[in-house]
Parts: sequence; C-alpha cells; structure tokens
Amino acid sequence: MSEKVTGTVKWFDESKGFGFIQQESGSDVFAHYSAISNDGDGFRTLKEGQQVEFNITQGQKGPQAENIVAL
Repeated sequence: MSEKVTGTVKWFDESKGFGFIQQESGSDVFAHYSAISNDGDGFRTLKEGQQVEFNITQGQKGPQAENIVAL
C-alpha cells in the first residue's frame, strides 16, 4: 500500500458525493465519498478546509484519494 499523505479539503459536494483534496505538495486529488473512512455515524462527508490523511491511487481520470481519514 502507498504511504499516507496529508492535505486540505478544497471542496466537497455532499449531494454529488465527491470533491477534491489539495495535497501539501500542491496538486489536487479527486475524493469520492466511498473512500472516506466512516467515523461511526454512517454519513461520509468532508468539509472545506478540513485536514485529512489519505493514500493516493490511480483512478480512471487521474490520481484519487483512498482511505481518507480526518485529522
């Protein structure tokens, strides 16, 4: 598994279930709700400006975040 990287949620649309995270290195990574680690309440979402940790995998349209955990 790839190493964990950190970043900041750039935006996330709860109704569409996706958004983007800006890595500390500067580039943006696609984030889908299914990649968010569930915090126990059953609803997976991210907030703009939230610090997160995640793995990067190669998706169909470029890099995407997996195993997203809020910090």
